[in-house]
Amino acid sequence: MYRIGLFSKINKVTIKALRYYDEVGLLKPEFVDKSNGYRYYTSTQLPMLHKILALRQSGFSIEEIKEILNGRNILDIFENKKKALKNLIEQTSEQLTQITHYLDNMKEDFSMSYEVVLKELPEVLVYSKRMVIPNYDAYFQIIPKIGEEITKANPTLKCRIPEYCFVIYHDNEYKEKDIDVEYCEAVTEVGKDTETIKFKKMDKVPIAACILHKGPYKTLGNAYAYLFKWIEDNGYSVSQSSRESYIDGIWNKEDENEWLTELQIPIIKK
Repeated sequence: MYRIGLFSKINKVTIKALRYYDEVGLLKPEFVDKSNGYRYYTSTQLPMLHKILALRQSGFSIEEIKEILNGRNILDIFENKKKALKNLIEQTSEQLTQITHYLDNMKEDFSMSYEVVLKELPEVLVYSKRMVIPNYDAYFQIIPKIGEEITKANPTLKCRIPEYCFVIYHDNEYKEKDIDVEYCEAVTEVGKDTETIKFKKMDKVPIAACILHKGPYKTLGNAYAYLFKWIEDNGYSVSQSSRESYIDGIWNKEDENEWLTELQIPIIKK
């Protein structure tokens, strides 16, 4: 579980906003300690928070979000918002393109399986290893060995809180074998390099389109297809290599259907 402060940092949302979402019934903490009033959240609540943040970024009010989450008048709500945004197109063009994207997808399928959130990726200090892997299944053998190697060289090394573990794909295209990747783990200080693992600073990414994918890695292709379409439909282009940030996985969830991965694609406006 995450205390409200850490949950706030992970998701780039203020503590005040989380408390407000609790008060109005949008997102209740998983657990509240009655002895001290501390609120606690879990990773299973991240998809719902992403949905709320995505709808808020699109300009919906709290009451409208309640209607959408309850499945009432969804198409009417989106159409009404689109009309309102057209009257303010010079000031609200960003919101309008997001609404249009939602409408296009909802006409084909009334489910909204992925929610896109735009956010900054922070500057971080990482240890990283760039390599060509034979296939995606190789992660299960390679990544634990990276951890063992860096821990042996730096037994007191501490990971950044909140944790940020991700893979960068340098091929800039989908490949099923011989994949050029860079595994990164954010840490608090520079340690001792090994022969294959190096410490370095990763610059801040001003804006990235992000979605959460729940399920096995073999179905990540669906998430990527959705996200790249969203980027194109909303007038953006990819500015850097994509990242996969691992929130829940084989290390803490036995069922692969419970694995949670965030896709992060740096973008710029065309």
